[in-house]
Parts: sequence; structure tokens; C-alpha cells
Amino acid sequence: MAVPATALAAGMLWFFRDPEREIGSGRVISPADGVVQSIMPWKDGRTRVAIFMSPLNVHVNRAPLAGTVTSVEHIPGGFVPAFNKESENNERVVWHFDTELGDIEMIQIAGAVARRIVPYIPRGTKVEQGDRIGLIRFGSRVDLYLPEGVEVAVEVGQKTVAGVTRIDRD
Repeated sequence: MAVPATALAAGMLWFFRDPEREIGSGRVISPADGVVQSIMPWKDGRTRVAIFMSPLNVHVNRAPLAGTVTSVEHIPGGFVPAFNKESENNERVVWHFDTELGDIEMIQIAGAVARRIVPYIPRGTKVEQGDRIGLIRFGSRVDLYLPEGVEVAVEVGQKTVAGVTRIDRD
């Protein structure tokens, strides 16, 4: 009985790890550890970069740019796998940051196993690029919407490291 309990405890500690990071350079850095699932032009001219986070990734999310959090909105929803198209209706937290590039939207999306998103900071908080802003428990996805004119430097299938991997190109 002690062996399974110890293994479960060790697994939980490993899953909820939060390593220190040397923050990368660039105007926009990755808010999440994971793999770029898709890069899509949006109807309003923005580009959505979707990063899928497996249960093996670090699930602490970071600010992609320095700025002020202008809103943090929890939206209830379902819990289908975050890599699935139907995940567009999953539970989520929508963040807006007032940055040097204007309004940046980031969405934390809960997956089939992840049933809780934990924002660390409230609206009105000033953040530095790479600051910890929240946690999604277990597998999930983070969508980042880049303003029109910002060229994407990552590719579908590329691994990202929160606070380190540069998302934009000069």
C-alpha cells in the first residue's frame, strides 16, 4: 500500500513542479511549455498560436509580454481533450494584457483531465515578461493571439518552453 501511495505522491510533486527559468529575449515569449498545435490567421487580422500542454509538461503559465492585466475572465464549459476541435467550448480563463503591442489576448483552456485553472494574479496587476500568472492542472492548451503585423517565429510541431521560447520574429 505504501508503494502506490508514494508513487502517486511523487507523481503529483513532479506534475506540479515550477522550475526557475532564465527568461528569453524577444517581444513575445511562450506562455506555456508544450507543442505548437496550430497557427491560424483570425478573422480580425490577429494570428492564433495554440500550444498543447500534455500531462508531462510544466503547467505554470507565464506572461508573454510585459504590461498590465486588463481582464481575467473565467468562462465555464466542457472538458473534452484540449487537442480536439471541440475544445473550443471547454472551460477557460481569458486574459487581456495592455502591452507595447497593444491588447494581447491569452486563453488558458482546460482539457479532459484538467478541470481547474488557477489564475495567480488579478486584473490591474503589472507584469514583467515571463512572470508566473497561473496554472492549468493536467493536460490543457494555451492560445495566444498576436496582433496584426506580428510575424510568428514558431512552427506547428515545435516544442515551446514557458518564459523562454520566442514566439515572434523581428
